[in-house]
Amino acid sequence: MFSPIYKHVLVIRQALLQQEADYLLEIGASGRYGYIDGDMVAESRDRLASYGFNAPMLEYAVTSTTGAEGDNASAPLPRGTGIQLRITYPYENLLNIDRLIGLEPPSGDARIGGGGMKMSEYVP
Repeated sequence: MFSPIYKHVLVIRQALLQQEADYLLEIGASGRYGYIDGDMVAESRDRLASYGFNAPMLEYAVTSTTGAEGDNASAPLPRGTGIQLRITYPYENLLNIDRLIGLEPPSGDARIGGGGMKMSEYVP
């Protein structure tokens, strides 16, 4: 019987991306920061690389509910403004083995990801 154990790798990767997004949002939206800047993203890349991710392939998108920059340390988002974060990573041909059972794997540009939104607690 065919057992798709390799798909557990995909599930774990997605869970790690979501966990990292939740962590960055918790820190970035705290009363101390009000942003998720490049230094925070660099530290996040290092953490995810320690789990086997290829750091340059990780993509981060930081936005806000007001359209203001969510990654600008010199202009933190004030309390009540939502900070949105999305981290994505390619499938890296992980599902190509599905061809053996007649399933078409995701396209080469498809990505898995994690993300969310948290309201800033920063008060100037």
